[in-house]
This record gives sequence, structure tokens and C-alpha cells, in this order.
Amino acid sequence: MASFLTAGENSITVVKLVPRYFLPAPFKVMSLSADICVYGGVSGGVIAALDAANRGLSVVLLEPSAHLGGMTAGGLGMTDVGNKHVIGGLSREFYRRVGRRYGTLEEWRFEPHVAEETFEQWLLEANVRVFKRQFIDEVSKEGNRIVAIRTVSGIAVRAAMFIDASYEGDLLALAGVSHFIGREGNSRYNETINGAQIESGHQFETPVDPYIIPGVPASGLLPGIDPDPSFAQGAGDNRVQTYNFRMCLTQRDDIRMPFPQPEGYDESWYILLKRFLATGWNEAFQKFDEIRNGKTDTNNHGAVSTDFIGQNYGWAAGSYVEREHIFQRHVCWQQGLMWCLANDSEVPAAIREPMSSWGLCADEFPESGGWPHALYVREARRMLGDYVMTEHNCRGHSVAEDSIGMAAYGMDSHHCRRMVRNGVVVNEGDVQVGGILPYPISYRAIVPREAECANLLAPFCISASHIAFGSIRMEPVFMTLGQSASVAASIALDLGVSVQQVPYPDLQAALLEAGQVLSRPPEATAFIVGITEAEALVHP
Repeated sequence: MASFLTAGENSITVVKLVPRYFLPAPFKVMSLSADICVYGGVSGGVIAALDAANRGLSVVLLEPSAHLGGMTAGGLGMTDVGNKHVIGGLSREFYRRVGRRYGTLEEWRFEPHVAEETFEQWLLEANVRVFKRQFIDEVSKEGNRIVAIRTVSGIAVRAAMFIDASYEGDLLALAGVSHFIGREGNSRYNETINGAQIESGHQFETPVDPYIIPGVPASGLLPGIDPDPSFAQGAGDNRVQTYNFRMCLTQRDDIRMPFPQPEGYDESWYILLKRFLATGWNEAFQKFDEIRNGKTDTNNHGAVSTDFIGQNYGWAAGSYVEREHIFQRHVCWQQGLMWCLANDSEVPAAIREPMSSWGLCADEFPESGGWPHALYVREARRMLGDYVMTEHNCRGHSVAEDSIGMAAYGMDSHHCRRMVRNGVVVNEGDVQVGGILPYPISYRAIVPREAECANLLAPFCISASHIAFGSIRMEPVFMTLGQSASVAASIALDLGVSVQQVPYPDLQAALLEAGQVLSRPPEATAFIVGITEAEALVHP
């Protein structure tokens, strides 16, 4: 639980503020109709709604949280670009709008509140109907078409086309669309870096004992360590890469709030951290990436960091109540981690003392005491469509001929579990393969099989293998695919056809007219222009 200072007339009061996931709006029966209903007001969903409104279509945008912009406005202020040359359309316009807030042409490193305000103002200008705190509850279908959806709070929306822009794929799942959760084995798509992986990234460089009593297996494992010893390199399973919160931190005395010790703090969860620090590891400040106005986008770095490894398996298909439980455990873990690093006497002074000079920003996420409102759901469901993006696409060995946008980031998976091998702790699942050239994303990867649903597009939970999704899942790409989904939906409406039957030449022409980049331009290199190669391959 976070604390937040509020100034009264004669005193300062400490108010306890709790970040929440499942907080639906009060129940109120309401029936709406639209040409397009977008579920998910995250970055790609906002862009999809804006594009549809710009085309003169009626739009309803439903967002489960109380905030718009998803991770782009939820702490991920250091944009994982890959290559600026292939970011076009409304995605590029977003970074230009943010840039104007700072007096520059474009801005790729920004404060969370600036991103959210940019999305809010943009939607207001376009007169998009937005309803927040709306969690999907039911989907009504006639044959292979969705006719309406209803939320927990009682809003029913009838529409001709639907776009599932959620990070979880909740709409597509309720619509009966085939999907997958976890990691395919390498053999599934003849890949080389899918499935279970033990590599050197974010690993214990020096052996660390996993047992409650060091050297005594009978004493049991420390919390968070998987007791299952089975491992086969490249084998598939149902694990997904880990989640965390992208914190916005500062050392500015005028806005800095000390890290709170959360209610339910359990020091046993941080024994492994302190054993790791005792080995001499000293990279705790590596991912304090500077954004604007003396703030950071702070991310995971190292073997024990902000990623709550192995604790998110139930999120993708879980109920909202189950997700709330997982969300709160992530809050408690990460707040406890930061409090421990800044206050625990067993943490080396070389880390503890400078860490205590950092804190949360009082002017960011004020409703939750400076704590981000968005859990970084890096991966959940992935649709199974007629075209599956794989490692072969990322490496350029297979090329989609129906491009709707370009991906350009390296293949990137965070760890999926923490286990014991040969008596020491090992993290498993991290993959970082950079140096790839921008590659096209297939239109068929964002539409379901026609027999399953003829009027739904999914620009985030696309049809991709685990490792290919790790490259595609970046926010600028998500916005690109959101716009492309809207363009395709508008063509389907004009022609009276299913989304699967949209003629690609028509779609291609409309996307190019909208400023989308559909192939690699000559000037595009493997890395973002304007920052170093190392920065271009940061671990998102």
C-alpha cells in the first residue's frame, strides 16, 4: 500500500492509496451502437478508435482501467523503438504530439502523465465516446459474427466490427477464437529459440544457494523458486514471460516520495536478493533510464529485480478477481523490493544509500500514491490464425506478403521461471537476440480464422509464436497495428465483407495513404537512429 502526502490548510495528511486492477464502474444499464467497438483503451486501442473516427465512423471505446494509454502512459516512457524509419501513421503522430508538449519535433522519452494527457486530448478532439472501468463480461454472436458485447458494469454495445486491443485478448477468447498461452516447443514451427531456455542474460553470475538453510535441501526452497527440476532446452510449456511495473522514479527533492513498505511485507521473499547482492553484484541502477524532467523509466535488470518471476501464470485466462490477486502480489513484491534495497541493513551500503535518495514521483500516478496503475502484461493470450508470425519472419527467412506494418525490435523474452540446477538458483526463459532488420507483419496475423469470427481484429494478441511475439509486442508497433486494424475494418464495412475477405490491394493502398510504412525503406538500419546500438537493444 502506498502513501501519499496531501496538503491541507494547516497540516499535511498521509493518505493510504492502493493501486487496483479490478475496479469496475458502478452498474448502470446502457445500450450503445456503433460501426466499430474497440475493447481496450491502451495505446493501440486509442489509435484504432482515432483512425475510425477520422474516417467518419461511429466508435465506442471501452477501457477496463480508469486510464487511457496502457503501458505508454503507465510508466513505459523510454520507448522501445527498434527503428524510427518504420514507424509511421498515427503511431508516429503520437510521438510528435508528445514532442510538441516539450517543444520538440518528436519525443520518445516522456513522462507518463504527458502521454496520458496526449491520448485524452486527442480523443476529445475526435469526439470518440470513451467509457472507462468497463470489463467485458459477455459476447453475443450470430453464426460467425459478434453482434454485441456486454460489460460487468452493464454497458451493452452493438457494432458491425469489433477490435480487441486488450493486452489479454479477453474479447477474442469470449468470442470463441482459438488462441495459445505459453511457449511453443522449438519443433512446433521449426524455430531455434522458443520454449524453455537457459541463457546468460539476467542470470546469477556467481552461484547462489536456493535453500532456506544454506546447503540443506531438506529445509526447503526460498520463496519464488520452482520445485520442479525438469528442464529440456527448447521444450514447450504453458509459462509466459514475467510481468513488472515500470516505475517512474526521481531524486528531485520537490516531488520525491520515499519507497513505501507495503502492507504484507514478507522479508523471506528478499533473502534471495540479499544473497545475490552478497556475491558482489552491483548493477542495481542499470535500468534507471532517464526520461524528461529529472525522472526515470525504471525497468528490470539482473537476476533478482523488479520482474516477479513465475508469479503470473494465472493472469492470461484468470477471472478478474484472480487477476486482482495477482496484481496485488506484484505490487507488494515490487514495493517490498524497492523498500528493501533502500532500507534493509543487510543490503550493501554502496547500494542502499544511493537507493534511498530515489523515490516515487508525487506528480505521477497521484491516485495510487505515485505507483504505476498499469501492470506490464508483456504476454498473455496469442491468437491462432491462418498465418503465424515466427522466428523465421524476425530473421527475414520468411516474408509476409500482406504487410500492415513493420516490426523492428530484437526477439525478446523475459524469464519465465526460477529453478534449481546442480544445487544453485537459475533463472530460465530469458532470450535476447538483436541486430535484426525491420520485417513486415502479416494482415492474416491480426484476424481470426473466418469460421471462428468474421468481424473481429486483434492488433495486440496477434497470431505469433512466443519468441516472435517478443519482438512484435512493442508499443509503437501496437499503435501501428491498431490503426491498420481500423483501416481494414472500415474497408470491410464499405464492401460488406468479412475482415478475412478484405482485398489486400485495397488495404495496402489505404494504409499507404494513411502514412503507414509497409516495407523496409533503404535508410532503415537494424538500430534506432539517434541513440547508441546498446540503447537500441535495451530489454523492454
